[in-house]
Amino acid sequence: MKITLLTYGSQGDVAPFAALGQGLVQAGHQVTLTAPGKFKFLVDQEQIEYISFPGDPQQMVQDLVDRAGSSWWRMVRSMSGFVLPLGLEVSQIARKACQDAHLIVHSFLLTNTGFEIARENHIPDISAQTFPVFTSTSEFPAPAAPDLPLGGLYCRLTHTIVTQTFWQGSRIIYSLLRKKHQELPPLTDWPFNPRNHWQTPILYAFSPIVVPRPADWRKDVHITGYWFSDHDSLWKPDDRLVEFLEKGSAPIAVVFGSTSTRKLDSIHHKALEALRITNQRGIIVGQKPEELDSPNVYWQEGYITYDWLFKHSAAVIHHGGAGTTGKALRAGIPSIILPFTSDQPFWGRQVYKLGAGPKPVPSKRLEAGKLANAINAAFYDLRMRKRTQEISQRIQKEDGITQAVKIIEEIGSIYG
Repeated sequence: MKITLLTYGSQGDVAPFAALGQGLVQAGHQVTLTAPGKFKFLVDQEQIEYISFPGDPQQMVQDLVDRAGSSWWRMVRSMSGFVLPLGLEVSQIARKACQDAHLIVHSFLLTNTGFEIARENHIPDISAQTFPVFTSTSEFPAPAAPDLPLGGLYCRLTHTIVTQTFWQGSRIIYSLLRKKHQELPPLTDWPFNPRNHWQTPILYAFSPIVVPRPADWRKDVHITGYWFSDHDSLWKPDDRLVEFLEKGSAPIAVVFGSTSTRKLDSIHHKALEALRITNQRGIIVGQKPEELDSPNVYWQEGYITYDWLFKHSAAVIHHGGAGTTGKALRAGIPSIILPFTSDQPFWGRQVYKLGAGPKPVPSKRLEAGKLANAINAAFYDLRMRKRTQEISQRIQKEDGITQAVKIIEEIGSIYG
């Protein structure tokens, strides 16, 4: 099959699609990946055609963190401010990338785009998500919604609010875009409307160990396991980093992925203070401020692969992104999660419920003392450390990409 993958966002949004693309190529399919240009390095371009979307998603990420927080309506407003100037070009590039495709797989921000192009071309489409969205359940609230003990009706209501906010917000953004560009076709319908002739199936790229499948999800919603990439397998640390690791105990890794925020320096200051209080060593990924220096802390200012870093760490402090959370769980180390926005509070709650990390500390309420308590829990709670090892062993036995490829092939053969 000729399969087009459409995704937009940070590296954490693109990397799983690159990994899926590689799995599809190995299964004999022809793959086009369309994503922000800055992430071209994630794929072997001899095997996968890479078509670049415009814009720097880092700007959108910072706006989500600094202005939107956990409000879904503010998230939509932040995304609309970023999307509107790029909307026409993104739509045109996506349509070109999907020419002659037999099937389209699309991510969160390209949900409507992928669905509409598929309907125009009379081919199947699949929604691929890294967090549970667009599927209502009574078993847990929607990501970013408070986890309140109000029962199944409350949980369903939160999912409805998130879905309607996204759908109605998308319609408003698209109508504004069509006013300027009347050649664009109108939106037809919501992809997951049960009354549709074609209801878009969903693949969730996380482990059923971390989010067990709810009994009330429809049959064409699948939890495949994580889509881990091996593109960093050849990465090597420099001599200074190796020397730091050899000089003492396993450090705490402090990483925030693609998170961009004006508050990051303050958070790094508090992380340093927490490491001092607990007498722990640390590796902090990010630019080193001139005034901050400690023999117990190594600043990694360049790129570092999390697979390698987590393998050499005792625990990890991070933002709770889906990909970072999955890699920490696979590595078998506790996660200390400081959520900022979007699905990050959800992953913080899941890790805590699993017993794979202390209770998450919202980044906006972070204090060095609270972080120090969380570090001590991650180090000295033997039940937690045993639990992380158990989860790691189970996740390592999963093969999310193979499972996803199998489902995509089944959908393509039935509906193609």
